[in-house]
Amino acid sequence: MEFVIYLVLGACAGVLAGLFGVGGGMIIVPVLVYSFALQGFAPEVLTHMAVGTSLATIAFTSVNSVRAHHKLGAVRWPLFLWLALGIVFGAVLGALTASAITGPLLQKIIGVFAICVAIQMAFELKPKAALGEPGKPALTIAGGVIGWASSIFGIGGGSLTVPFLVWRSVPMQQAVATSAACGMPIALAGAASFIWTGWSATPLPEWSLGYVYLPALVGIAATSIFFAGYGARLAHRLSQRLLKRLFALLLVVVGINFLL
Repeated sequence: MEFVIYLVLGACAGVLAGLFGVGGGMIIVPVLVYSFALQGFAPEVLTHMAVGTSLATIAFTSVNSVRAHHKLGAVRWPLFLWLALGIVFGAVLGALTASAITGPLLQKIIGVFAICVAIQMAFELKPKAALGEPGKPALTIAGGVIGWASSIFGIGGGSLTVPFLVWRSVPMQQAVATSAACGMPIALAGAASFIWTGWSATPLPEWSLGYVYLPALVGIAATSIFFAGYGARLAHRLSQRLLKRLFALLLVVVGINFLL
């Protein structure tokens, strides 16, 4: 029954990622927190396990997205390389930061972030191009900040990378495509770091690899890869504004619940 829940969660995360262009981590982390709590995981580790497992799933789910954007020639690979350099360092630092935070406090931090993302989606707040395209030092520093925050929240970084690139005069389509590519180093470095920081944590449930819970990883990855394409097709048929506001409402409820 638990594995079926993870399959359904993966399908939902894939559809949401395709519909809204946000990483599935925004829905995977809260649902895993609730699921792990119901399964009786220790409060000290369940939030860290939700974040670590979410990052591990993104390593699988981002593959199809990156391939599709690359075929369209939208990924700015030179920008990606310098962003990735900072992202890897930042993601490791983010995992170390998360490991130093207690589970309940980490939930509250994620709750605040969920509400911030909800406000951005509900009111469609988007930065305007204000500066020229970033140079290598700016990309590396920005990548470090994005990797650090994404690793703490268990997300692929799209809600951070896209606004930064648009602000620095990168066209929206290229910003989204390059952000999708950045999800891979965030996921790999972040998940590996959560495995390492959680290796000796106690008490971990069976089938755990550090802070990554393998049954959830397999179940979510198995379905989210396929349903992301369905979500992208559905996005062209439904009202994006209404859907975004409904999803924003869901994030507000999740955020408030985490804070309380």
